[in-house]
Amino acid sequence: MRVRLVVAVVAMAALVVWSVLAAPAATPDPRAQALAAFKPLPAVAASPANPITPEKVALGRLLYFEPRVSADGTVSCARCHQPTLYGTDGLAKPIGVHGRENPRNAPTVLNAALQFVEHWRGDRTSVEDQATQALVGPPSFGNANDREAMTRLAAIPEYTRWFARAFPGEADPVTARNWGRAIGAYERTLLTPSPFDAYLGGDEAALSSEAKAGLAAFMQVGCADCHDGVGVGGREFEKFGVAEEYWKATKSAAIDKGRFDVTNRSADLYVFKVPSLRNVAMTPPYFHDGSVATLPEAVRVMARVQLGKALTEAQVTQIVAFLDSLTGTLPADFVTLPVLPAGAFQPAAAP
Repeated sequence: MRVRLVVAVVAMAALVVWSVLAAPAATPDPRAQALAAFKPLPAVAASPANPITPEKVALGRLLYFEPRVSADGTVSCARCHQPTLYGTDGLAKPIGVHGRENPRNAPTVLNAALQFVEHWRGDRTSVEDQATQALVGPPSFGNANDREAMTRLAAIPEYTRWFARAFPGEADPVTARNWGRAIGAYERTLLTPSPFDAYLGGDEAALSSEAKAGLAAFMQVGCADCHDGVGVGGREFEKFGVAEEYWKATKSAAIDKGRFDVTNRSADLYVFKVPSLRNVAMTPPYFHDGSVATLPEAVRVMARVQLGKALTEAQVTQIVAFLDSLTGTLPADFVTLPVLPAGAFQPAAAP
């Protein structure tokens, strides 16, 4: 009796094991896989250090388009980050004050506040820091010091009233710090929800079949190892040229040492911030030096120099279709220009 019971138990266990092994494997849910790597955009890119208020945003929007704060009266934030070009300028390297060329390509300002640092080399801690330091950047606004820039703004009475409303209780609110806080507050509203966000939210029809295939390829090939999170990038530093030197693929005219020139650490040689890929289809040319003109070629270069892989043309086409789905809707108050306060340009006093 005991022998028959043991045999029956063994047989039942074998049947259970066979049933498990014979059952078809569960098909992974592509959207669930995507949600594990990416996140939809928030409503705003909030910052405890710079709470967003309507008054700051309104002032920041004016200042973003204001050229009279620059040394020659021609450069505003919008000079290099144009609304019609999705927050870029279409140049390999932007042209700033007095016709000076900037050292690196102008990344889009859209969704920039979501990134962990700003600039290709990460030498700006936030959008507020970037806006403030641009005032005295030689190829940016070109002012000798912050005071020179703020003196021009303070000479326009309407701006003194705007600053007082945005920063109440301050004896002298027209400061470089508040300039950065106002522009930062405005830029924190410049987010662009896209079809990909709708897909992450549950709308299967938001992506075409080709874009879904591109998303799968993007993840399988390894692109999402760095280009992940809410910005599809913008969360870390990475060496440009893991598998081979980047300039061999990009045909760059000059070799940029990247973050090394900021830190002087050998580990940072050719290291750059991983850029966000949101709106990437609308923001050529590509890479820190604008050395690659088209998105398909940029995809090929990245697979080659970062992953050591040669993509098929079908993979490139599919990945580009996915990247197209990251193109978002431009904010209404970004595409309509504000009416700036009246006032003449005040050149700097002679030294």
